[in-house]
Amino acid sequence: MPRRKRITMHDHAAEAALFKRRALFTFVCVVVLLSLLLGNLYYLQVVSFKDYETRSNDNRIRVVPLAPSRGLIYDRNGKLLAENLPFYTLEVIPEKVKNMQQTLDELSTVIDLSQDERDSFTESLKYHRRFKPLPLKTRLTEDEVALFSVNQHKFDGFYVDAGLKRHYPYSSLLTHVLGYVGKINSKDRDALERSGSWKNYAATKDIGKQGIEKFYESLLHGLPGHLEEEVNNLGRSVRTLKVTQPEPGQDIYLTLDLQLQQKATELLDGRRGSIVAIDPRDGGILAMVSSPSYDPNQFVHGISSKAYSELLNSRSRPLINRATQGQYAPASTVKPHLALLGLEDQTISEKTRIWDPGFWQIPGVDRKYRDWKRWGHGWVDVYDSIVNSCDTFYYDMAYKVGIDKISGFMDQFGFGQNTGVDIFEESAGVMPSRDWKRLKYNQPWYIGDTISVGIGQGYWTTTPLQLANATAILANRGKRFTPHLLKAIKDNTARIETPVDERPPIVLKNKNNWEIINEAMRRTAQKSRFTDASYTAAMKTGTAQVFSVAEDEKYDADTIDEHLRDNALIIAYAPYENPKIVLAVVLENAGWGGANAGPVARAMLDEYLLRDTWELKHEPQP
Repeated sequence: MPRRKRITMHDHAAEAALFKRRALFTFVCVVVLLSLLLGNLYYLQVVSFKDYETRSNDNRIRVVPLAPSRGLIYDRNGKLLAENLPFYTLEVIPEKVKNMQQTLDELSTVIDLSQDERDSFTESLKYHRRFKPLPLKTRLTEDEVALFSVNQHKFDGFYVDAGLKRHYPYSSLLTHVLGYVGKINSKDRDALERSGSWKNYAATKDIGKQGIEKFYESLLHGLPGHLEEEVNNLGRSVRTLKVTQPEPGQDIYLTLDLQLQQKATELLDGRRGSIVAIDPRDGGILAMVSSPSYDPNQFVHGISSKAYSELLNSRSRPLINRATQGQYAPASTVKPHLALLGLEDQTISEKTRIWDPGFWQIPGVDRKYRDWKRWGHGWVDVYDSIVNSCDTFYYDMAYKVGIDKISGFMDQFGFGQNTGVDIFEESAGVMPSRDWKRLKYNQPWYIGDTISVGIGQGYWTTTPLQLANATAILANRGKRFTPHLLKAIKDNTARIETPVDERPPIVLKNKNNWEIINEAMRRTAQKSRFTDASYTAAMKTGTAQVFSVAEDEKYDADTIDEHLRDNALIIAYAPYENPKIVLAVVLENAGWGGANAGPVARAMLDEYLLRDTWELKHEPQP
């Protein structure tokens, strides 16, 4: 007989209590979850509103930096030396191009792409971020722009970018003064980041590389602006929201006289050498030419490796600024400075005379130090020693004065140190001393070293700018200015003249010694190149040996290689009564200073001092 199923009796009270507990737990969970939800909504909508609004705007608004226009450069008379011209560049966004090489082949049928351009682009592509534009071809002509525009739909990721690019209208005439701008490289970027200026170059691809362009980069560059535009989900511009215009760079005026610079370049006529002209009244550089030169415009758009290699390996070294980096033995051009030392030290006086038989010997030594005039000058005083450039007079004086006094005195004229000119490319030259030789060669100083220094030879080297500056100090009777190229700055309101840096003067024990030396230089000029000049000038020539000739040998320029021939030098200033211009001319391997550098100095002074007179005489009459 089957068992009957037992009927369970429900405990309604217990079930009701369980239900209440579960309902309460569920309610608490719902309340907690709703609280979290409301709290998070409050956090998102109220507390973090600004943050998420910014993120939303970043997705909706694109900020495009705008490059400032670079400041212009003028000469002292307002003639434009460096300008900005419009240019077109074909650029590529690599990530938008499926097959780069095939696309470049197709593009070549529309626009001519040289192999160098393709190779350079391919090399740059290896290190470039694929979402950023990369230049393919610069300096597109208007015809090329038109051709590409018609065919642009065939080339996704390619577009033409327009902008302003630096241009130097006088080409190689001012290269070593102005320098040039070029593409910002990793070294430039590191320097800008260290200085905290990198943010100002967000829209700029070029930076000053040399000369004035580099030295005054902070003035010329300006400050970037920006454009805010609304974009859609595809990144395409919908509308412009705001434009903040960039602040253009400041225009600057140089102390250079363009007409005088042109004359100096014409006189050098491609020969290796340099001409520097200074206004002694304030240290402003009127002309500074280094020859040979090169066209800086080729660096602006990127010079080819072949062209750069030719410049770099040229025996004429056009990349060197000879005016500030060329180091030459000053030769007889420093005899006025040495004579001034002798007078000041009282080793010689205005009336001191020595006998010059054509050579000089250290007491007790057989070796003869020859004068340039083999039969000698006879009796020579300080005036004759400068007018006739008597070596024997300075051998004797250097022996008596000694290297310590020579070195210390010449330091006051700036020899062996940078002049402080406002370009970075400058060499200090060498003003030798006992300590210098010990540090350089670990050798003691010998009397023979002093004798060579006594005629501006031996270890002594100087730059043409140093030589011009030292001559300006002579012409100014000790008054000293720092040579400079910047004359004025122009902003949006006015042209502001820059202050002149006047240094403490050289004070002599006997002021009349200045007059003795300058009078000797005046006699030198009147006896040679300036006999028929309508103004009074002062000068001193020099002929510097490039290599030593043995005591028993004779120098013959016709039998030696051209690059081993003597350098020709001259210093000059005028008018003698109130100097307005000081010159230093160096012609490499040109031979005799008076015969070769002399005519250049005369032509330069004529150009500067007689220009107004000539123009007045040739002015059309009413």
